[in-house]
Amino acid sequence: MCGRFSQTHSAESIAKLFHLQTIPDWQPRYNIAPTQSIPAIVQSAQHREFKKFRWGLVPSWAKDVSIGSKLINARAETVAEKPSFRDAFRRRRCLILADGFYEWKTQSGQKQPFYIRLKDGSPFAFAGLWERRGAAQGEMLETCTIITTDANDSAATVHNRMPVILDPDEYDRWLNLDADAIDDLRSLLDPYSHNLTIYPVDRAVNSATYDAPDCIQHVA
Repeated sequence: MCGRFSQTHSAESIAKLFHLQTIPDWQPRYNIAPTQSIPAIVQSAQHREFKKFRWGLVPSWAKDVSIGSKLINARAETVAEKPSFRDAFRRRRCLILADGFYEWKTQSGQKQPFYIRLKDGSPFAFAGLWERRGAAQGEMLETCTIITTDANDSAATVHNRMPVILDPDEYDRWLNLDADAIDDLRSLLDPYSHNLTIYPVDRAVNSATYDAPDCIQHVA
């Protein structure tokens, strides 16, 4: 699963890399946790649009918004069929902006957090889905989930699952509002094809309320 991640780059670098016109209210985040507001991109009729979604998808039919805390991830293998996700998979796909994520591994009886990023440390995007709960159902709420797949060889040293990391040349295919070919969309959800940099970080990351630059610093 993916339960924590970071996005620490500047608004200017993110806007340039993802071809965004504006990024309002941007700030670096070092330990993003479920139910928090997270940065994402959707495709509007004319251009890519920056959004902030609450992490934990709440299906439009859900009566209780607390279900979102259980739907922070969607498995690539079942996302097209599972009732919680299948409509969003067909109609509401998004890019979730990140530059690293955390996984935990038990060592000497303690859970040790590891930080996982691209080799060059550059920003990237997870494959995500989003949903809107209308005012007629209570408060207006836009939520999202991160799709996970089998871990690649490098990530498997820590965990057996990892978030789907899209290559830049796949962004348009994933966001395409007209794309409804399930097999074509599924083909984008394979494990990341390149090796990743992985290293242990301080256990302060374990606290969802701790969000500081030292979260991503290597520890011995």
